[in-house]
Amino acid sequence: MIFRVKRCEPELVVPENPTPPGIKKLSNIDDQEGFRFNFPVMFFYKSSPSMRGQDPVGVIRGGVAKALVYYFPLAGRIVEGAERRLMVNCSGEGVLFVEADANVMIEQLGDSVLPPCPLKEELLHDVPGSEGIIGCPLLLIQVTRFICGGFSLGIRINHTMADGYGIMQFLTAITEFVKGASAPSIPPIWEREQYFIARSPPRITCTHNEYEEIPYTKSSTNVVDSENLLRTAIFFGPKEIQVLRNHLMEKFRRCSRFDLITACLWKCRTIALNPPNPDEKVRLSVMMTARGISGLRLPAGYYGNAFTFPAAVSTARILCTSPLSYAIHLIQNAKAQMTEEYVKSVSDLMVIKKRPKYIASWNLIVPNFTLQGFDKVDFGWGNPIYGGIPFATSDFGVYTNFKNSKGEYGVVISLFLPPLALEKFKNEVKKMTGESVIQKILSSY
Repeated sequence: MIFRVKRCEPELVVPENPTPPGIKKLSNIDDQEGFRFNFPVMFFYKSSPSMRGQDPVGVIRGGVAKALVYYFPLAGRIVEGAERRLMVNCSGEGVLFVEADANVMIEQLGDSVLPPCPLKEELLHDVPGSEGIIGCPLLLIQVTRFICGGFSLGIRINHTMADGYGIMQFLTAITEFVKGASAPSIPPIWEREQYFIARSPPRITCTHNEYEEIPYTKSSTNVVDSENLLRTAIFFGPKEIQVLRNHLMEKFRRCSRFDLITACLWKCRTIALNPPNPDEKVRLSVMMTARGISGLRLPAGYYGNAFTFPAAVSTARILCTSPLSYAIHLIQNAKAQMTEEYVKSVSDLMVIKKRPKYIASWNLIVPNFTLQGFDKVDFGWGNPIYGGIPFATSDFGVYTNFKNSKGEYGVVISLFLPPLALEKFKNEVKKMTGESVIQKILSSY
């Protein structure tokens, strides 16, 4: 397939109505060193007879302008204050918007819509000069029409401004405006100065394995060669989930689908990477939202970063040789750490230890995007055939909902591995789930 995208010149979309100026502070959770990057979200839509004659570019551009009236900090720019503290200048300068056209039908993309999406650079192209964190637009949006009437929507957002729930809240507001609403059903709330701010005096009261400082050794360096990786996405449907459950001790068989898949992924990946020191500590960091923790009392409209990622820890030897139930036990214990006190301790740690970055060595970070509703973002063309994070990295796996070509609902897990480790990983997964899952390795390229 010769795939080409023709992009128009980027434009700035500003709030439809005037918005209040001013400087707004970020929280200590927002202002982490590890959050100073832009993260993408992508959606792919088929044509819809009910939307015939409607241009998705104009529809979405108009919805964005209306939503920015309420989410006006997103139309501003990040500035840096004393001690590198980040703030938002609510200047109303606008967000970057790109109109584009592709020369193929969306059906021709096949599994390429799945993460890690090999078409991301074309469908969410970096506008020169926009990639930074300070002084740059906080959102980049690209709408790409396909010749069949379908389209893709790519969004790149400055991570210091919002997490997955926050961007989903913004997207929901856009969908409501394009369908005729006069205001968002959930009014956005800033209040970063109130939530996730370090105590006085700050105090670290919990163990934070995800930020552990480890001495440098040859075996503790990054476990994969970033120049020589293969991307893969694996589909786990109901049959594979049941086979995995059959491996478990009775008391763990009612664990969540996420815990089950994560335990399998962590164990198989560690075996495949074969740490040179079997007594090396390996970690699995689970992104856990603080929304819903009663003591924090976060309002429904809060769209800032509101998560931490407590880590399960084991030696490679014990993880690789123990039953799957062992990994599930560690993951559940890590998730149980997520309390009001744990979140406050993270906020204080950022001040005391000067914004340390999470540990990368022998650590796999897994966000669960299956609960946030990216697969149900509807601008009038129905639900996307895929909606979610379009990338994975050597230490960052992605979970998203997906309906495959056979009509099966399940979870797609995306990750990067070195070539030899990828083959070994497939074999280990095959041992746990049977032949069927190997037929469902959707893409390896």
